[in-house]
Amino acid sequence: MNVLNKVELYELVHKHPLFAGSTEEQFSKLMEDCELKIYKKTEKVLYAKSHREGLLLILTGVAEVYIGGENDRREILEVLQQNEIIGFSSLAQFLGEPDDHIRSLTVEVEAVEDLYCLKIPYSVVEKRWSDAEVRDFFLRKVAIRLRDIYSSLAEQVKLAADWGESEPFVRRVQDLMTEPVITISENETAQEAARKMVEHAIGSVLVVDEAERLLGVITDKDIVRRVATQLENHSLQFQAKDIMTPNPLTISRNAYYYEALSAFYTNGVKHLPVIEEERVVGIVTLSSLLTKKNRGQMSILKQIEQSSYDNLPSVKNAIYDVLTSLINDEISTVHMLEIITKLYDRLTRQCVALAVESLEKKGKGTPPVPFTWYLMGSGARGEQFMLTDQDHFLVYADPDDSKKQAVEDYFSLLGEEIVVHLEKAGYSRCIGKMMSNNPDWRGSITDWKARLREWALKTTDEQILLGQNFLSFRFLYGDNNLNEQFVTMVQNKLEVSQTFLYYMAQQEREKLVPQIDQSFLGLFKGKKNVIDVKKHALFPLHHCLQVLGAINGIIEGTSLQLLNELVRRKVLYESLSDDLRHAYEVALKTRIKMSWEKHLKGEQSTTEIDITSLHSWEKDEIMNMLKAVRALQFHLLSKL
Repeated sequence: MNVLNKVELYELVHKHPLFAGSTEEQFSKLMEDCELKIYKKTEKVLYAKSHREGLLLILTGVAEVYIGGENDRREILEVLQQNEIIGFSSLAQFLGEPDDHIRSLTVEVEAVEDLYCLKIPYSVVEKRWSDAEVRDFFLRKVAIRLRDIYSSLAEQVKLAADWGESEPFVRRVQDLMTEPVITISENETAQEAARKMVEHAIGSVLVVDEAERLLGVITDKDIVRRVATQLENHSLQFQAKDIMTPNPLTISRNAYYYEALSAFYTNGVKHLPVIEEERVVGIVTLSSLLTKKNRGQMSILKQIEQSSYDNLPSVKNAIYDVLTSLINDEISTVHMLEIITKLYDRLTRQCVALAVESLEKKGKGTPPVPFTWYLMGSGARGEQFMLTDQDHFLVYADPDDSKKQAVEDYFSLLGEEIVVHLEKAGYSRCIGKMMSNNPDWRGSITDWKARLREWALKTTDEQILLGQNFLSFRFLYGDNNLNEQFVTMVQNKLEVSQTFLYYMAQQEREKLVPQIDQSFLGLFKGKKNVIDVKKHALFPLHHCLQVLGAINGIIEGTSLQLLNELVRRKVLYESLSDDLRHAYEVALKTRIKMSWEKHLKGEQSTTEIDITSLHSWEKDEIMNMLKAVRALQFHLLSKL
């Protein structure tokens, strides 16, 4: 805890609105009636139904106000920090209102971290009450509190009306996590870690430094795998840092229930440390989430894992059910796509795994050499809203010359099997045949090296189009070492193929987003009243980021990942990146809204907008979106 010295304490308290108007002499006398209070982390500050004798001013630290329930369940009402006051709910008593209500749900307060407070009795508040600025301060605070309470109440009533007594799909991790979390320092022994697990009946402990920043996690499996198997070597004395899994996957306390559940299934972990401002504040486990009531949508994750070829079609409908819930819950577009992309990724991985398994069952054997499988198109960019056509390719390790034909034959069969399984799941076949059953979209590392060389040498419009689609790739299944080898090869080829990247950039010069200062209805030739969100926003935005990334050795990632990395490397400046993020959100939101409305009506999806049907503020958003993308095009051209 940051312990304050007397001078700091004096200045901090005297500047607070409750005391700011007092003279030095008045303030000194008021302080004689006040008391410094220190509460250790997890210590109760106020108990339910305890009598309130004044207010607590937080000098340092954080406290949680909550309502306790059955089975140690708690509902967090608010989080209070420095300069905030604990005890506003009892202000009515100070003002003389009777306290005769039945306290069936009385709030409690607990220190989230070490808490340094000043206890201010009502006698002191009374002495300051004659000051108009003090009364104004309390009035503003109560008004803000009333507004927040009404907002929260309205949200809870809406959720209750929508979902009855079921667990809201948008429940936060902070409502589900276990706290305080059991931790250990990196230099403590493995035996101490095991003792704590047994003592607290838990399956993991977190390894933290002195500032409570997370270093790693130790699970019961780590104890068995890394310690118990070495018991014959009596000289070994393991420390926590020797057996922990460093830099584990974490989650924010403000993340949603479905985010946590999705993280467990898509990453294969069972323990998620909860982080707030780099500090560990709790832990959530897969088993604890599965014991929580929910609406059942996230059972799709298990359904995907357990799916077979015959029931693959049902997975699509289940994912669309989740999509419906996210839309109804008004989750942000980017956030929603992140969640849905994880589900689609899981589905496509399962399709590839089932394809490999199918060949083995048919007596065609197992993969003769390591291989990797990649998505392209909207799926690779993390923009796939509903299932579209297939867009993927396959890479395998260079085989020995004597086995080359056998290896090619196997992956020819696997490429077709993957396409068949994806088609069964709901992905239609690509009209352009950009799929791994096409010899042009599968091959060994050497085959792909030659293919990239050919594209770079020809630089026709067709080859550039192939290159743009290819460079959106995202690794999804297979051997990690082979993926690293493949990515390195692509980076090396691009370094000596700057002309190819130049011609890719020239495509943007020839297809500039129309100028915004023209008459809005005359922006687009041919279809004056129609714009295409994909053609005029999403495609040019991604292609520009793609080329800028390739020039700087970045060849993987979604549009936002590319954008963030380019900003980090100072290739893009912050103001432009902010405009681009907003433009990207507007483009995606517009596209999804249109597609979803068409889907509900059973009509063919489209990305074209009739701008005459838009409200003025919608037109402004579209214009600003196009302006940002056009600025990115010019930024790319300036780099050539």
